[in-house]
Parts: sequence; C-alpha cells; structure tokens
Amino acid sequence: MSDAVTPEPDARGCRFAVVAARWNEACVRRLVDAALDVLSRHGVAAGDLEVTWVPGALELPLACLWAAKSGRWDAVLAFGVVVRGETEHFRLVADVSAHGLGRVALDTGVPVLNGVLAAHHMSQVVDRTGGAVGNRGAEVALAAIHMARLRRAAEAR
Repeated sequence: MSDAVTPEPDARGCRFAVVAARWNEACVRRLVDAALDVLSRHGVAAGDLEVTWVPGALELPLACLWAAKSGRWDAVLAFGVVVRGETEHFRLVADVSAHGLGRVALDTGVPVLNGVLAAHHMSQVVDRTGGAVGNRGAEVALAAIHMARLRRAAEAR
C-alpha cells in the first residue's frame, strides 16, 4: 500500500482568491460569506484573502485566470448563481462557466473551485445557500483548503 496524501483542513499560511458574480448578488453573497467564514475558521489570515466581484458567471473564468496567473494564490474559488428563466440560456451560461473554470485550473495548475450554482428554481438556490441542504460556499471552501494543501505537497516532492 502506498502512502496516502490526505492533508489536514489547516489553511494557515495559504492564500485564496475569491471571485464572485454580481448577477443574483444576494444569493452569491451568502455563498461568499460562508466560504470566507470557513476559510477564517481554518486559519486563513485576512491579508491572505482577496474577493473580486465580476458582472456575471460568464466573466468568472477570465477573472479566475488573471488570479491564477498572478502567482499570488494557492487556490481560487469561483461563485455564481444561475437560475433557469423562460429559456435554456441558463444552461449555456452554467456550461460555459464550468468549462472555463476547469480549463483555467488545468492550464495554470492552480486549483480553481467551481461554486457556481445552476438551478431550475430559486427555492433550489435558497436550499443550497444556507437552507435545507446547507451552504455550497462552505463546501467549496473546504475543498479549496484540501486542494491548496495537496498542491503544496505535490510541489514539495
């Protein structure tokens, strides 16, 4: 059996960029607030966090690319909320955003965590931003801590 690399959820000394979409801002803010709370509770200093707001989910990948390429961050967290309207446009926005975020991570080697909610109804968003299902922002922050530590372990080898 090989040695497993399972980092502790200790974020002390790690630096995180949070990029958030203003579209559906009240909902996105709940995701961001939960993520910032988790990062803080796990040891991230205020000076090791930066929050940037962009117009919408389609702008997230480019802003995350800028953050990842800066070399300042151990991980980048992206947050947005896309809710289905009368057309399928929400699916296009969510798909393009997800593809772009994945591409940024693979192209830069910096973990980029996708916290973009794509929902059919606002009730699904409410459930996932502090309601019955919890808060996706907190989950994304924990995953970001894990990936930042894994990245550091990989680079130390």
